[in-house]
Formats: sequence, structure tokens, C-alpha cells
Amino acid sequence: MANPEHMEIQQDIENYKTTAGKVSLVDREAKQHMEDYSAGVRHYDKEEYELAIDFLERALKGYYSEDEDCQIMCEGPQRFEEHEYLEYKAGLYEAIADHYMQVLACKHDCVRELATRSGRISPIENFLPLHYDYLQFAYYRVGDYVKALECAKSYLLFHPDDEDVLENASYYEGLLEGTMDPDTVKPRKEAKTLLRRHKLESHLLQVAAAGLGYTYTEPNYWNRYGARQDEHSVPSSISSEPEDGPRLSLAKKPMPKPDRELKEGGPLLYSDVKFVYNSQQLNGTQRVLLDNVISEEQCRELHRVASGIMLAGDGYRGKTSPHTPNERFEGATVLKALKYGYEGRVPLKSARLFYDISEKARRIVESYFMLNSTLYFSYTHLVCRTALSGQQERRNDLSHPIHADNCLLDPEANECWKEPPAYTFRDYR
Repeated sequence: MANPEHMEIQQDIENYKTTAGKVSLVDREAKQHMEDYSAGVRHYDKEEYELAIDFLERALKGYYSEDEDCQIMCEGPQRFEEHEYLEYKAGLYEAIADHYMQVLACKHDCVRELATRSGRISPIENFLPLHYDYLQFAYYRVGDYVKALECAKSYLLFHPDDEDVLENASYYEGLLEGTMDPDTVKPRKEAKTLLRRHKLESHLLQVAAAGLGYTYTEPNYWNRYGARQDEHSVPSSISSEPEDGPRLSLAKKPMPKPDRELKEGGPLLYSDVKFVYNSQQLNGTQRVLLDNVISEEQCRELHRVASGIMLAGDGYRGKTSPHTPNERFEGATVLKALKYGYEGRVPLKSARLFYDISEKARRIVESYFMLNSTLYFSYTHLVCRTALSGQQERRNDLSHPIHADNCLLDPEANECWKEPPAYTFRDYR
């Protein structure tokens, strides 16, 4: 469940279901407050605001309950990993200080722990404030302006300079004028308490770090560019316009500007290379489909050299079926091909062809996307996937789905997390 694209495990699960009959699978690592949050966001996206409110309020209640448990669990024994490689023997006062510093750091990190999905390493950014940001607009849409203002003010505890939500809060106050004093609506007590405690923990950690002579860097727990960036995921910026009463519209949060402009359509450099589809036609960005990059003769030559250099499970720690149990996977790198060429195991001209074709592809990509700095390949792999006999009936998996090497796709959160085991360093910068 944490890796929904892992085809081999999916097939194993289907086999277990077939063997055991009708079964209901339960994710034992799922966090209920996270499940409620995801359900609330789904209802919000469908504009089912009353259901969204129910689930998001339940998620908040579960979050604060889990936070209490997390704080308590931090009170237990601590391990001092930085001292394990030393013959370090602390005196009484050093041991007490070490212990409580570890406890404090553990408690301070509960924010990250509660915002991290099971099976993941990176948390959902801005997780707790996002609850209030969704709720402030959902409550507005169901006509509960007091709750809308309350949630907007709660969000502003975390981001007091957020212009969009400041405008929303001002708008809600205008709706309440004449019926009650908007100043009597306060941020939620539990949000104020948690944030006050969190700031105090941060201060104590920084003071302790200065006193003990080491560097402490406070993580950015409330990064404003939260889990999703579509117009419904960050429901801010309400504006009114005179047209049969106030008309409200959602506006997107400002996205961080990329450090380079995305362009495409540059020259293909080789007259025989044929353009087929661009990014728009392939439903993405920086995508292109080309034909005739290599000739039929070159293709046959690569096939011949592959038979002499391929190794089963190459690049996947020897796993012969890393993507699907229905195929045998073999691969070889440019370096291995050239080594075999110099050793005389395969024709050196054929090994050089592998390198030359890789370099040709690199140059075409660099030119077509009009990159303003040199493109480097971190890994070039010649692979063969062979269907295994007797395992092709009722097969429903893809041989090798389109994927990103440098992040882990999380379809539920509409995010691709930059964390291991993905090759996070494989990125054009």
C-alpha cells in the first residue's frame, strides 16, 4: 500500500487473495488521522463540503490525540547514536542532560512524524496548517462564517503574513459585522497550545546547542508550499465582486519560480531523426517521442553485442525479475561494454557503438529542449526483458511502466517524493 506501483507485490497479493478466497486487506501501518485527512481532501475536491468538514475535523481530533501519544512515547529510553563509536562514559549530570536533550528533540520532531505517511520518509509539507486552510473555505461554502473565521485565524497562527488568508479573514469579518463582534472569534485553543509548545521546544534546543557548543538548525516544519498545488488543495484568496451579490473565486498559491524556463522544439541535429510527439501530445512536460534515432543495422548490431555482455538482474542487485515476475531482466552498462571490448570478449567496434548511440541521444535531448547548460547522463543501461514461458496467461501488469527514477510516485497525494530508494540525484539542474 505504501508502494502502489510495485507490480510484483501487487501480483503476489492477487495470488494470496485467490488462494485464501474473499479476504479484506487492512493496512496495519495506516494512521487514522492521515486516512481521515485524505478522505476530507477527496470530498473537498468534489465540492462535497459538509463531508469534507466531517473528515477534516475528525482528522484534526486524531492528529492532536496522536500528538499526545507521540509526546509520551518520547519519554522512554533514548539511544545516543553519536556516542556509540566512542568510549564515551558520561557522568551523572552529562547523562541527565543527554537524556533530556534527546527527549526534547524527539518531542519536537512529532510534527514531522505525524505528517509522514506510512512507508514514507518525507512528511507532507505544511500538514497541520493545511487542515485549517481547507476548513476555512469549506465552512464558508456551507454558510458557517464563524467557523470559517475561526479556522482562518488558526491558520494565520502558523503563517501570520499569508496575504490570501488575511484577505479571507477580513472578508469573513465583514460578513459577521452587524450580527456579532468578529473580534470575539479566536483561533482554536489546541492550535495555539501546540504552536506555543513547539516554539518553546525550538528555543530550548537552540539554547542548549549554544551552551554545549554544537550547531542546531531548526527544520522548516510549516513550509507554506504544502502537499498539493492545484487550486482546490490550497483554498485561499477569496475576493468579492459586485455582480448580483458577492462572487467568490479560488486562486492558486504562488508557486516557487523555477530557476530555468522550460522550452522545447529545438533542432534534432541529425537529418534522419524523425519527430513524432511533443510534451503536450504526451500529456506531460519535457517529453518527446522520436523515431529513427538509430538505424535498423545499428539495432541488429546492438542486439548481437547484447548477447555477449548482458547479466541477469544487472543494476538491481541480481534480482532477475525486479519489475514483474513474468519477465527475466538482463542489462549492461556502457562501461561494461567497453571493458568487454578492450578484453576482446565482444568486438570493440560494437561496444563503441553502444557509447556513440548514448552520446547521440544525449546531444539530441540537450538540443531539442534548448537546455542552457550541459546535460549529463548519470546512468546508461542497455536492457533486455524476456517474457517467461508459462507465465503469460491472465497477465495484467505492464512490462515497465512510465516512471520517474528520481522520486517515488504517491498517486493518493498527487506527489512524487524525493527520497530513497529513488535515485534522487538523477535530476537536471
